[in-house]
Amino acid sequence: MLSTPDLSHLTPEDYETVYEPAEDTFILLDALEKDMEILKEGPPLICLEIGSGSGCVSTFLASILGRSNCLYLCTDINPRAASCAYRTGLQNNILLDPLNASFADPLLRRLSESIDILIFNPPYVPTESLEVLQAQQERNISSAWAGGIDGMEVTNKFLPMVADLLSSGGRFYLVGVAPNKVSEIISQMSKQYSLGCEVVLQRRAGREHLHVLKFTRI
Repeated sequence: MLSTPDLSHLTPEDYETVYEPAEDTFILLDALEKDMEILKEGPPLICLEIGSGSGCVSTFLASILGRSNCLYLCTDINPRAASCAYRTGLQNNILLDPLNASFADPLLRRLSESIDILIFNPPYVPTESLEVLQAQQERNISSAWAGGIDGMEVTNKFLPMVADLLSSGGRFYLVGVAPNKVSEIISQMSKQYSLGCEVVLQRRAGREHLHVLKFTRI
């Protein structure tokens, strides 16, 4: 069993502005570990995490794949999160390349169909639409959880980009909860983007029923 990345360098002040790893983070780590041997196939050359927060997930992925020729990109709309992700990489002797950006906007053209492993633990908590708009504009910690109607307003903006980013053998890992209507996400990705889905893990955490979905080209 792999260790969770060392986050001892992050302070209570960091967690006032950046999402602290929680059950949704840990089920994603467990899903990646479960797929460890599959993830090493290729081997992958470019990995991208959307909404990297503390950098825990990208750092964990790098511990699975190694520090060789793989590029570990991660984006976050919150500038403080980008800084934390970089520091988490250094704390664990891994070089992450964080970008303060919305989704993969600055990378879409240059990395079209080039991402071997794509990860998104989105803001999935159902909220009012106005709360999402404010969170995205202010680029603060609430942007890590405020998801709008069905918790899907942010995720729905990113899903159309997935097929454009994934390499031919790429894998996209997405965290969701029951109110996100997981079966509808799976159907949409298949019909509109020819991406098949496997539910890698699901788990109850308090009132949340968490899912980790893995999408690949059909």
